[in-house]
Amino acid sequence: MSKKAFQVRPYAHERLKFVVASHIAGKRQRKFFETKKAAETYVHLKEIELLNQGKEGVLFSAEDRVLAQRAAEILKPYDKTVVEAAEFYAKHLKLITASRKVSDVVDELHAARKVDGASTDYLNDLRLRLGAFSRAFEGRVIASITAKDVSAWLRGLSVGAVSRNTMRSRLSTLFSFARRQGYSQVNPIPDVERAKERSGEIGILTVDQTSALLKNASAGTIPYWSIGAFAGLRTAEIERLDWREVDFDAGLIEVKASKAKTATRRLVTIQPNLRAWLVPYKEKRGAVCPVGLRHKLLEDRVRAELRKEWPSNALRHSFGSYHLAQFKDAAALALQMGNSPAMIFRHYRELVRPADAEKYWKLAPLVTG
Repeated sequence: MSKKAFQVRPYAHERLKFVVASHIAGKRQRKFFETKKAAETYVHLKEIELLNQGKEGVLFSAEDRVLAQRAAEILKPYDKTVVEAAEFYAKHLKLITASRKVSDVVDELHAARKVDGASTDYLNDLRLRLGAFSRAFEGRVIASITAKDVSAWLRGLSVGAVSRNTMRSRLSTLFSFARRQGYSQVNPIPDVERAKERSGEIGILTVDQTSALLKNASAGTIPYWSIGAFAGLRTAEIERLDWREVDFDAGLIEVKASKAKTATRRLVTIQPNLRAWLVPYKEKRGAVCPVGLRHKLLEDRVRAELRKEWPSNALRHSFGSYHLAQFKDAAALALQMGNSPAMIFRHYRELVRPADAEKYWKLAPLVTG
C-alpha cells in the first residue's frame, strides 16, 4: 500500500533531505522531513490512518471531523443527517439569494397595483403604511423576515387595534405578492396575531343637530352636508364628486370606482328630502364642493354650535343608523354604503328609535313664497 499511496524520496535541500509524496482520492500532496526515519514514521502512521478511515478520511482534517461529529449530534434528536441539513440550508441560501430587499418589493407592488387600476387613495395608503415597514427593515431581504419579526414590529407601533390590523392586512398583501414573484417561500402573516378590536359605540348626530347644521350651512356647503347626511358618501367621495354624477332624473348618485375607497362603483338613492336640498343646484356644473371647503365647513359648525360635539365620521354614521332604523334593510344599505351587510348590522342596529328616524328623513328646506 505504501508504494501506491505514499512514496519516500530523497530531496535536495540543505536541511530537508527527504520528501513523502502521496496520491489519494485524486489529490497529490508532498511533505518534507530532515531524516529518512522521520519520513518513514510519517508514512507508517498515515498507512494506519488510511486503513482505519479510507483514503478520503486521510484528507479529511481533524477540525472538519470534529465539526461533522458535532453537526451529527445536533441533528440526532430530529433524525436528520448532515447531508440532509446541508441540502436544506443550501435551499434556504438559494432562496435568500433570489430574494429582494423589502423596499424594492414595496416599490414593485405599488407599481403593479397602479397598473391594475387601484384607486389613488389605496395607492397612497399602501405607500404610507408599507413605507414605514420597509424603513424599519431597511437592508433586509423579504425572505429573511419572519412572523416573529412582524409581530414584534406591529406591537411596537403606537397605534390603535384597528390601525394595527389594517397594517397587518397591507403586509399580508405585500408578502403574498413577494411569494408569487418568487422572492419569498411563504407568507408569514397568517402566523401574526390580530389585535383585539374593542367595539365602541358609533357616534351620530341627533335630528336637532343635523337640522341646526343644515340651517346654518352656507349655500356652497349645503350639498356637502346634505349628501353626507342623506346619502352616506365618505368625506373623500363627496370631495371628488362632480355634478354630472348626480342624476336627478334617475334619482341616483354615482360613486365611480376611481373615486371610491373600495375602488368599486356603486349607486346611491337620492331620498326625497335629499332631492329637496339639491334641486336648487340642478343646473350646476363641475365640482360639488367649493374651494376652501374645510374652512367653510368649520364656519358652519361654529354657527350651528357643533364645533366641539362632533363624532368621528358623523355624517356617514348618522346616515347608516337612521337609514337602517327607517327602512330596515341591511343588505340594501350595505350596497349603498359600500360595506358588508354583517358590518352594517353590527354597527348600526338599534342605535336610532323609529320615531327619530322618521323625523330625520323629513328634514328638508323650508319652502317659501
